[in-house]
Amino acid sequence: MILFLDLKKINQPYETAFQEKLKLVLDNGWYILGKEVEIFEKTFAEYCQTKYCIGVGNGFDALVLIFKGYIKLGKLQKGDEVIVPANTYIASVLAILQADLIPVLVEPKLETYTINPDLIQEKITPKTKAILAVHLYGQLAEMEKINEIGIHNNLIIVEDSAQSHGAINNQQLIINNQQSAQAYSFYPGKNLGCLGDGGAITTNDSELAKVLFSLRNYGSEQKYHNEYIGVNSRLDELQAAFLNLKLPNLDDDNDKRRAVAKRYLAEIKNDKIILPTVSLRGMKQSNHVFHLFVIRTENRDALQEYLTKNNIQTVIHYPIPPHKQKAFSAETSGWNNLSFPVTEKIHNEVLSLPISPVLTNVEIDFIIKILNQY
Repeated sequence: MILFLDLKKINQPYETAFQEKLKLVLDNGWYILGKEVEIFEKTFAEYCQTKYCIGVGNGFDALVLIFKGYIKLGKLQKGDEVIVPANTYIASVLAILQADLIPVLVEPKLETYTINPDLIQEKITPKTKAILAVHLYGQLAEMEKINEIGIHNNLIIVEDSAQSHGAINNQQLIINNQQSAQAYSFYPGKNLGCLGDGGAITTNDSELAKVLFSLRNYGSEQKYHNEYIGVNSRLDELQAAFLNLKLPNLDDDNDKRRAVAKRYLAEIKNDKIILPTVSLRGMKQSNHVFHLFVIRTENRDALQEYLTKNNIQTVIHYPIPPHKQKAFSAETSGWNNLSFPVTEKIHNEVLSLPISPVLTNVEIDFIIKILNQY
């Protein structure tokens, strides 16, 4: 069986170094917010070309804390509206709700699966105060257009970067303005994954960073002195140590993912299968890091069953859109009665193929062959 994602194989080269890091952390005797977290926050901020990185417990907390941080600063208040793509993973929506804000769903572009900037303006009301852009599947949303809308309407821009570690855009440094923040997840299956839960926030906003460093640690900057009602959401020292080992290889790993994607895009030739639309620009300076390689087909379940019978494991990201989840039934929000045709088409048709830095050419050959025979 060709696994969708072989985490054991991905982490195997680090096994000895992981054990050495474990011993180092044990010998140091400092297990919470120690030197490994400090080193990771510094190096990941430098990697992302931002001033600050705040390590937190997971990617969901990263999003929630960004919104709560802006509330503490008076830039958001409970009940404000946040525009978010309708086809995102539910965590994006739940984070907005967790901060007592109101999600406003906007359709994505069918070609890229990211939020359609042309539809954002019509959803803006006097209560709209922020846009949550989601870089879904590893492809950057159209941030130049989104930031223009944000600047024109005085909106905060938050980026859900849980699937886009290392994505590069030529305008990124220009559009990464002071009034913005990015949330990352280091869940084991991410392009930069640890061996448990982990997350981080990057930003150039010094006021926001100061609040976030406190909020993640019970609202305390100085021990036993609590300025805010905070939470316990700190990047684990041991997970930070593991991430410090893996971060230097992230660009190389992303290039290996792009190489797999390049073969899929060039060699899968089947009229029943719709391949992703991406801007590759030579596969080096790319706005897509292929956290997932997502195809579409009208009879998705039949294709998945066919691939399973041929020993190819696939995953559906995601079978049910947020507005159709039971959690958002008519009794709670009425979202189940909403209609988002593009979103629903995507969720009914998408299927994710195996893609990772450790996928072999023999495996890629076989996957392509089986798909072309479908």
